[in-house]
Amino acid sequence: MSIGVSFQIDFLRFLSAEGALDPSTPREAIEAERVLGLYRAMARTRAYDGKAIALQRTGKLGTFASALGQEAIGVGVGSAMRSEDVLAPSYRDHGAQLLRGMTMVENLVYWGGDERGSDYAVPRCDFPICVPVGTQVAHAAGAAYAFKLRDEKRVAVAILGDGGASTGDFYSALNMAGVWRIPLVVVINNNQWAISTPRALESATATLAQKAVAAGVEGHQVDGNDAIAMRHITSLAIEKARDGGGPTLIEALSYRLGDHTTADDASRYRDAEIVRREAEKEPIGRLRKYLLARGLWSEEQEKRLAKDCAEEVERAVAAYLATPAQNFSAMFDHLFARLPDSMRDQYEEARRFAPNGGGHD
Repeated sequence: MSIGVSFQIDFLRFLSAEGALDPSTPREAIEAERVLGLYRAMARTRAYDGKAIALQRTGKLGTFASALGQEAIGVGVGSAMRSEDVLAPSYRDHGAQLLRGMTMVENLVYWGGDERGSDYAVPRCDFPICVPVGTQVAHAAGAAYAFKLRDEKRVAVAILGDGGASTGDFYSALNMAGVWRIPLVVVINNNQWAISTPRALESATATLAQKAVAAGVEGHQVDGNDAIAMRHITSLAIEKARDGGGPTLIEALSYRLGDHTTADDASRYRDAEIVRREAEKEPIGRLRKYLLARGLWSEEQEKRLAKDCAEEVERAVAAYLATPAQNFSAMFDHLFARLPDSMRDQYEEARRFAPNGGGHD
């Protein structure tokens, strides 16, 4: 019996958990301003993330999905994209979105239950946060197909979690991406948990990256806690797609250090010792060690960055809290030209519970 087809999945890491750089790292990947930009963006993401959780805990924000320990994935993706590209994010990708131009105020307004937060001033063409699991891959595939039909040098990028890689939307979108050879990059944030379901119970594949093989798509695995490698491999995939080389699937290995969302209690299903060990591999401390060793960073700069991030976050929170709430009818106003009779009862019930009897219609 002969071998019909064989394949292998490569794994990329430039920066170890201890901050040691692999000698094979391309020089352009460690250019000083680039790595400093990655570090500042991750610190900014974490500062915002922590404040958003505090707002939720004090009743000033709705359910929020933390990116704690996964900042390198969003920042690596966002920094690799051009302004004309399109991002289809999940609910944990504010690291990428903030780099793309979404403001903290817009994100807070969204998580406060107001869809006006999805009306980004910049970037206008990015998709809103996708809460249904995996469907954003199909959205991104559609956008990428449009780019190809129009002969536009643009790329669509979708980010999803490891659980999303087991959905039908993911498989069908990736399959058609391979058939159409569209400019699409799909990044799986493999943080090892789909809410309370561990990776081992989600899929029997040795890697999630190898799911690309069945679709005829190029697949790679990367250390998602290594911001330098994350940015590098995403850049290669995006520029390959832009030049007509077709789609790529990237599996980024990380670990969800926090709860799935603020509605979850991960201590009920996770081993605290494993979480502690995984926290030692987190991306910000790793990159900081490298920057300090290279003489590109100092304790004084660290204090200044923390102060700047905290002040920016506080300004955003003040603007969010000062945003007037919409009338209760906003949830109905933009669904239909004429509200169907089947929804009239829901409308009237919402009016009864609204402040001041619902105000205007």
